[in-house]
Amino acid sequence: MCLAIPMKICAINDGIANCEAAGVYRDVSLQLIADQKLQSGDFVLVHLGYAIQKVAAQDAAISRAAFDEMQVAEKGEAHA
Repeated sequence: MCLAIPMKICAINDGIANCEAAGVYRDVSLQLIADQKLQSGDFVLVHLGYAIQKVAAQDAAISRAAFDEMQVAEKGEAHA
């Protein structure tokens, strides 16, 4: 299974977006979705350093909540 992380675009420069998720910032290539109109504040799904899809803020929040739940469950299993 491959995971794509929802990230918020903070800035765009020459096809590279500086994106943030959970306080972590990454430079992300927009090459795969260059045909889409993107701007700061938009959310994208990121896989292996590439934005693969623009997503609505609500969908990004739902995905982020699911990731947070998985991390809590994983930490609980580590202590069991």
